[in-house]
Amino acid sequence: METTNLTIKEWAIDDRPREKLLSKGVLSLSDAELLAILIGSGSRNETAVALSKRILHSVQNNLQELGKLSIEQLISSFVGIGEAKAITIIAAMELGRRRKLSENLQRPLLDSSQLAFEYLSPLLSDLPHEEFWIVLLNNAKKVIAHYKIGQGGITSTSADVRLIARKALENNAISVILAHNHPSGNLQVSNADLSITQQIKKALKLFDITLIDHFILSGNTFLSFADECLLYD
Repeated sequence: METTNLTIKEWAIDDRPREKLLSKGVLSLSDAELLAILIGSGSRNETAVALSKRILHSVQNNLQELGKLSIEQLISSFVGIGEAKAITIIAAMELGRRRKLSENLQRPLLDSSQLAFEYLSPLLSDLPHEEFWIVLLNNAKKVIAHYKIGQGGITSTSADVRLIARKALENNAISVILAHNHPSGNLQVSNADLSITQQIKKALKLFDITLIDHFILSGNTFLSFADECLLYD
């Protein structure tokens, strides 16, 4: 059992994540070891690796769930995590999210529900509250731009139909994808979801702009209105 407050340099060589990274490559490290490199040291009673394992265990070893933790939650929940270490973890999670988004921007053709989900996931999947976004596409279904339209609480958000239409017209969009997230993990479509989708579809149709899909995202899962035949004619 790890009980001493040793620095990384004082650990046995096989237990040193930095040396392991240098000698064997980054892929040889576990999530806990990578996290330990970020935080540098543990507490009086456990090493950085042990502390990292405990942090990851609290989120079922799910990095997406780790990305949802706030600075305050990290500090209050884990002895050995102060403000500086919490900020480091949050910054690393945000860099990972931005890297994923940057990768998506290199291939912005959204001609399938899976590609659309991969594009939207960095924007919506990790949020603890609901947000409503639109993605504007050209006639080749390539991304022109994306915008956050509304933000709400844990269970609901709102979408301004006029704002969506204006953004689409300003960007000369040919088609639009709607998306919002369900932090609860429930992908069930509500009557409100169906209603706002139809309102937006009818408004866009007046300007010969097509609503091609509406996504509900939660973590690594999604529901596509188009796939489920919920857009109606």
